[in-house]
Parts: sequence; structure tokens; C-alpha cells
Amino acid sequence: MKLSVVIPVYNEGPTVHHILDKVIEVQLLGDTQKEIVIVDDASTDNSQEAVEAFIASHSEHDMRYFRQPKNCGKGAAIRKGFELAVGEYIVIQDADLEYDPEEYNLLLAPILKGVADVVYGSRFQGGNPHRILFFWHSIGNKFLTFLSNMFTDLNLTDMETCYKMFRRSLLEEFTLQENRFGIEPEMTAKLARIKGIRFYEVGISYYGRTFEEGKKINWKDGVRAIWCIIKYNLFR
Repeated sequence: MKLSVVIPVYNEGPTVHHILDKVIEVQLLGDTQKEIVIVDDASTDNSQEAVEAFIASHSEHDMRYFRQPKNCGKGAAIRKGFELAVGEYIVIQDADLEYDPEEYNLLLAPILKGVADVVYGSRFQGGNPHRILFFWHSIGNKFLTFLSNMFTDLNLTDMETCYKMFRRSLLEEFTLQENRFGIEPEMTAKLARIKGIRFYEVGISYYGRTFEEGKKINWKDGVRAIWCIIKYNLFR
């Protein structure tokens, strides 16, 4: 089995080589292979040079780089990464250092046991470390998850998590449209509608960033997420 790690990148030149180091070092359960698909959302810093230099110095690893012709948003970069991925399973990895690739195996375990089709990594469950940051962000995340659960009839604790692992074949069941952070509730809504799908959730670590450290999501994305929850659950 092969796992495709889809990494959207936008102005992450200072950290992208660190996360790529972590991804290639991960030894996956069950001799699972991995490919790394990096989609640069038209960064304006040195992200392209940093990624291309990393790939050139690690040519023994299965890595591909694609640069979007213009900046369209994280969701658009993820959608392009899904198009390029060839592994049986996919996981999304942010290019910053908020999520730890060593925890892929936590998500992979239910899949290898044959009990899960989709596994979300929850920042709000389990005993793994998580950085204490923004009170209103945490309230916003929990509200969006609660609202999403009302429509999908799931009992997720972290719908907005980056770590979503699932069978690539599930992408044949729907078409994603969102260009920015609205892709999280959109994806959840459309996955939840697939008949017989098996959702699991595992606790993960979270090493969050401040805005000074490069965090990009803001209140406007929260408003958009509310609209996406309503749109993709009620207006199919």
C-alpha cells in the first residue's frame, strides 16, 4: 500500500524543509510506502527554491512538486494535490510545524486493521501535547465542529483538523469546490454522505503557531466555514 502525503505550501520557505525532513523520516506501519506531493500556491517568498533544493538533495525519495500559476488558496492547492496523488490512501500535511508526521501511524492503524475508511486526527482528544494559544479560536473550532455534526450526524471532536486520512478512491464519489479553508467542512459533508463509510478519530498532538509565527486563518474564514457547512449539507 502507498500513502500519498499532500502538502499545500504558501510562503513557508523558512520551515518547509523541516517538515519535509520529518515526513521522509517516518516509517509507516505494515511496510506502507509513501509519496510526497507538494503543491505551492504561488508563494512570493523562497518556498519554491527551498522545496526544489530539498527534492534535489533527496532524490531517492518519491517526491513531486507543482507550482500553481496563481495564488488561489489552501483548498485549491489541496484539490490539485489530490489530482496528482497516486497512493491508495491520502493524508493532508500542512507545511508548517503545527502537526507531527510521526503520528501518521496513529491514523493509519485503523485503516490497516480494516475497520476504517476515513480517519481524522483530533487536537481535542487524547493525552498528546498541544500548545495553549487562542481561546476564541478554540471556541470557534468547537462551534464549527458542533454545527457540522448537527448536519452530518457524526460525533467528531475536530472537524477542522488538518490531519484527514482516507481512501483515495472516495474522491470519485464527489467533486470538491472550495479554494480556501472552507474545504474542511465541504470535505466532511461530502464524505459523510457516502453510504456505508466508516469514520474514525484519533487523538493527535498540536504545536500551534501565533499570527506572528505565520498563522494564516482568520475570522473571515470562520464565517465562510459556517456558510460551507450549510451549503454542502443542505444544498446538495
